[in-house]
Amino acid sequence: MNAIKETNFSFPGQTAFYRGKVRDVYSFADKIVMVASDRISAFDVVLPEPIPYKGQVLNQIASIFLKATSDIVPNWVKSVPDPSVTIGIKCSTYPVEMVIRGYLAGHAWREYKAGKRTLCGVTLPEGLKENDPLPSPIITPTTKASEGHDEDISREEILKQGLVSEADYIVLEKYTRALFQRGTEIAKTRGLILVDTKYEFGHADGKIYLIDEVHTPDSSRYFYAEGYEERQKKGEVQKQLSKEFVRQWLIENGFQGKEGQKIPQMTPEIVKNISERYIELFEKVTGENFKKPDSTENIQERIKKNILNAINASN
Repeated sequence: MNAIKETNFSFPGQTAFYRGKVRDVYSFADKIVMVASDRISAFDVVLPEPIPYKGQVLNQIASIFLKATSDIVPNWVKSVPDPSVTIGIKCSTYPVEMVIRGYLAGHAWREYKAGKRTLCGVTLPEGLKENDPLPSPIITPTTKASEGHDEDISREEILKQGLVSEADYIVLEKYTRALFQRGTEIAKTRGLILVDTKYEFGHADGKIYLIDEVHTPDSSRYFYAEGYEERQKKGEVQKQLSKEFVRQWLIENGFQGKEGQKIPQMTPEIVKNISERYIELFEKVTGENFKKPDSTENIQERIKKNILNAINASN
């Protein structure tokens, strides 16, 4: 299947190139071009096989949600010239990710289960079960690691280390809570519960911008609203809409990103299943039909042509 494992373009006026876990980023004097590849990562490890349409799914969900929240906070997007590409304002990024949680799930639950009652400086009440709603949403920031694992960090530590100024951090917290509220409202209309998510911010010319993907299944966890309370009462596993199914497959096959562990074989069937799940995620989260690009078109050529056209149009 035609998938984007990586791109290696060279554009007029390009000043730098950076390859992240799943994105290829081309920098220019006043803008960046972000290609959402079909690489997939879990446990901070990039898996060996790309997943067809995954980059398009995430890029288009992010585009929809960035538009839907632009009245709350300005965002970095200038244009989306290709299903897998976004061109935006070149920002200096804050070195923290703003994670916000409305429910005790995932990493927060694992910490709580291990006996911790304070997470990133926030005290949690006794007696909670996995996937219970929290008394109110909590912000649990992490550092942004260029390699390896992101680490939990408290508001106090962020300010103490000078990672973000206090004035800016107050604004980031305000934006984070407002965005989570909007995301929760949109999810409700789709029959979903927004459990937790993360936001990344940057700044340019004295202005704070929302950057990167927003409310995608890679950056967020959703539960299906129907049957949620019944499952909680019975202590059953919640029906999730997130990348968790990939992590679960890896765990079941003995991989959690730890030293000495081997990534299980990603057969064509596994790759196809993951691809289909991502398309399903797109349609459930957005309420729109997923449109696959023309399968006969060379994907690399298409992306390069669309980026060049957009660059020339903006010059």
